[in-house]
Amino acid sequence: YVYVFDIKTSMLMKAHNLNRAKIDRIKLSQYDPNTLRLVIENSSEINISHNINSKMLEVIFESKLQKTPQEQVTQKTVQPSKKKTDRIIVIDPGHGGEDPGAIGYNKYREKVVVLEVSKELEKILKSRGYKVYMTRSGDRFIKLRDRTKFANDRNANIFVSIHANAVEEKNANNIQGIECFFLSPSRSERAKNAAAAENSADMSDMNMYGKDSYLNLLNHHNILASNKLAIDLQRGMLGEVNKKYKDVNDNGVKEGPFWVLVGAQMPSVLVEVGFLSHPQEGKRLGEDPYRKTLAKGLADGIERYFANCK
Repeated sequence: YVYVFDIKTSMLMKAHNLNRAKIDRIKLSQYDPNTLRLVIENSSEINISHNINSKMLEVIFESKLQKTPQEQVTQKTVQPSKKKTDRIIVIDPGHGGEDPGAIGYNKYREKVVVLEVSKELEKILKSRGYKVYMTRSGDRFIKLRDRTKFANDRNANIFVSIHANAVEEKNANNIQGIECFFLSPSRSERAKNAAAAENSADMSDMNMYGKDSYLNLLNHHNILASNKLAIDLQRGMLGEVNKKYKDVNDNGVKEGPFWVLVGAQMPSVLVEVGFLSHPQEGKRLGEDPYRKTLAKGLADGIERYFANCK
């Protein structure tokens, strides 16, 4: 479990007692001239609160203790277990409002296609007992940093940002397929290009110092968890679409510097559900049955991820 707190209007002068009993790792650093970043990692889930008294930062930890076997048995006899309702999922339909995203076959706009996929995914997940929030449920623009803040404020277990791809017309007939990305400094030129396209909508809000600092703070646990989530989402989508459709390319799971994932305090993945610019795939993405198939695959992937997290 990883917890990240930004403490505004604070300057780090001296740090004391950073290594506390029963907490795996604590890091306090100057994130920017007016903000301290507190990063806490622990193998078990904990409640954390902090306050500033007399210029001292106090951090209070409280473990979330397991109930005794007797308590668990008693609760089961009164009310059926609903473990899935403990899982909080934030779905982020990309772009919106003044930002249409990619525009492809038959003038289909990314912001519309991904919202429809997201709504269907929300419906499926809720029917399976999950608590689901959408960063947008209509056609409105949301800044990139506000998307992950939305997820952090709701203590989400995972953050899934849904997008659709496109390429220039000369390559439109040749490039298609599904792919998933997790946040990491990219080593792939294609991943960098994909990130550049998705990042371009809201660069005014991004600070290079802040972005680089956050990427440097990414911990091994969160990268691994996001990678696993991306793999499960990719497998879920392909497994479902391949039952009904042919020639859907598996473009794999990649790492990339997607701004929309920066700041997420939970495993987070950006999904590219296909290429709007490809004649066949673009046509499918504009059709309700195909979008529902993608949503079903994503839901199955999320279920597989949580099952493997036990």
